[in-house]
Amino acid sequence: MEETLESDLVRRTWELLQPGDIDLDGLVVETSLANDQEPEMHQQTVKIGEIIADHAGHDPRDTFVYSGTDDTEYASNQHQGLTLDDEKFVWECQQLLRDGSFDIVIYFEASIETEALLSTLGERGYDVMYVRGDADSPDEAVGT
Repeated sequence: MEETLESDLVRRTWELLQPGDIDLDGLVVETSLANDQEPEMHQQTVKIGEIIADHAGHDPRDTFVYSGTDDTEYASNQHQGLTLDDEKFVWECQQLLRDGSFDIVIYFEASIETEALLSTLGERGYDVMYVRGDADSPDEAVGT
C-alpha cells in the first residue's frame, strides 16, 4: 500500500475507534479484489467477521450480518456483525475501494486477544494491519 494512502487509512481507521460506548480496535485488510469483484469481497468480509466472532467468544453460526439497507445512517458498503439472540455488536466494517482494489476496515471490541486473532487471519492468508483504538494518535496506533 502506498505510504500516503496507508497513513491516511490508518488515521481514518483510528478516528473511527475513538471515544464511544465501548473500547474498539480495528483491522485494515488489504485485498486485490477490484470493483467488479464485489461479491467476492463481501464473502471475504463475512469470513473475516466469522473469525472475529469466534475470537470474541461467539459461535459464528449465532451471528448475522446487518447491512442497513433500510437505514439511512448506513453507507452501501457498511456492515455489522450482530448476535442472533440480542443483536449485540460483534464487529462493523467499511469496504473501501482505494487505488483500484478493496480494503476492508473492520473494528471490534478491544477485549479480543489480538495476537491470536492476527495469527488466525495470517494463517488464512489475509494481509492485515492492526490498529489500536487506545493509542493517543494515529502514528502510535499501528500495532503488531
